[in-house]
Amino acid sequence: MKKVLVIDESTLFRDFLKQKLEEFGLEVVVGVNGLDGAAKLRREIPDLVIMEYNLSRLPASDLLEAKTQDPNTAGVPVIIATGKLDRKKLIEIARFNVKKIFTKPVRVDSLLQTVSSVLSIRLEVDSTPCIIEAHFNEEILFVEVAQGLNREKVELLRYKIAELLELYAVNHPPVLVIMSSIDPGPDDSVKLGSLLVGILDATGSRPRQVKILTSSPFVREFVAGRKEYAGIEVTDNLEHAMDGLLGSKAAEFLERQREAPADRRPPAGRPSSPPVVGQKGEQSIEIRFSADRQPFDLRESEATAIAVVDDDFIIREMVKAVFSDTGIEIREYENGRRFFDDPAGNDVDLVLLDLMMPEMDGFQVMAEMRRQGRSTPVCVLSALSRRETVVKALNYGISSYLSKPLNPEAILNKAREILKASF
Repeated sequence: MKKVLVIDESTLFRDFLKQKLEEFGLEVVVGVNGLDGAAKLRREIPDLVIMEYNLSRLPASDLLEAKTQDPNTAGVPVIIATGKLDRKKLIEIARFNVKKIFTKPVRVDSLLQTVSSVLSIRLEVDSTPCIIEAHFNEEILFVEVAQGLNREKVELLRYKIAELLELYAVNHPPVLVIMSSIDPGPDDSVKLGSLLVGILDATGSRPRQVKILTSSPFVREFVAGRKEYAGIEVTDNLEHAMDGLLGSKAAEFLERQREAPADRRPPAGRPSSPPVVGQKGEQSIEIRFSADRQPFDLRESEATAIAVVDDDFIIREMVKAVFSDTGIEIREYENGRRFFDDPAGNDVDLVLLDLMMPEMDGFQVMAEMRRQGRSTPVCVLSALSRRETVVKALNYGISSYLSKPLNPEAILNKAREILKASF
């Protein structure tokens, strides 16, 4: 049996990798910090180490140096999953038999494929096209599922939800599951069941706090036919779902979106529907896992620069003010063309992107980023809130979506959510 040592200070990341790799028949040992990881490395002599670079109690560079000096562990291959690393650090660790470096949030399918290659074993990974996004807006946990259901992504969702609950410190939130561009059938029953069980288990929410927005007859029949889902409502009407989750606040939420400035609304003659997501708005609880925990401080993150691509001067000024005391540089661009014309635009940790801009709009920016292979997280800022618009943006792999008019606290929370994410 092949043995893997996972050294990471994120409990969620360790737990997910341990569970997933054990499913494939691997023995998994975990280290909770650098010192613990070094001790486990000497004692266990694993076949592979998957580790975070930024470790406490013993720096990763010292751990890797000690590994190289020990003839028993010198040949053990290493995969690193970490935050942003500068060129100097990359060169420094390249000599330690590092096979691959993944930047968090980690692409789990790529990580598992690398494990398979390094250990020369076969890991069966579900290749079903699937997009699953989870984020908080308006006190609701939105889970958006598009294209299909993928086993690995469904399993990963519960860890992503747990990460969000810890970051935002909210318990038992109302949940809206949005199933777009997906038409599941009987063959998807197991994965659909895993999706719903995972959401209920991860949130601790009751079934009556969960709404599913879909037009799929199969999903409706699947939920109605199982007593464990009694209370979950399946609907194809967003306003009805929001009303059920927010009560009197729902009308407020939807009305704010309708009051967006006229020049930011979809062109006349196009069908319009209420937004899928919105700004955070009024909250009686700051979203974190325990009220006494300190929020993730952007000043302690490894992020160095954020690009705001928006033709609205006021939005750009707001973003600069929001991040003024974080030490993060804000690079502002009036449109997508200016963004791509500036070489510094390629070296940012997050892109805050408007959709409606002259010369080069947000969709053209995302298409060009995809063509160039840029993997920088993108958060869309837009008053275009039609469901089809949101789905189209999600298909480009955006990290999240905020509807205008914007709230400074919402922008900060989104940045924390994206820059802190492990998955």
